[in-house]
Amino acid sequence: MPDSLANLPIWIIIVVSVLALFDAVMKVIAMWRSARNNHLVWFIFITIFNTVGILPIVYLVLHRKKEIPEAE
Repeated sequence: MPDSLANLPIWIIIVVSVLALFDAVMKVIAMWRSARNNHLVWFIFITIFNTVGILPIVYLVLHRKKEIPEAE
């Protein structure tokens, strides 16, 4: 088994590492925002399901802050 990991091309290891980092960052941001907004169901789903960043992105898009236009 350890020999099979040594035979992987370096680009696969880099891609998997970048995806894992992206997933971790998106998950932390989405969990923090869902906790601050008291969205317990979203917090639990983001915690339990590993969706490679898709579920956190969906949460962040659906619950983004609405921009208030500035009055002149």
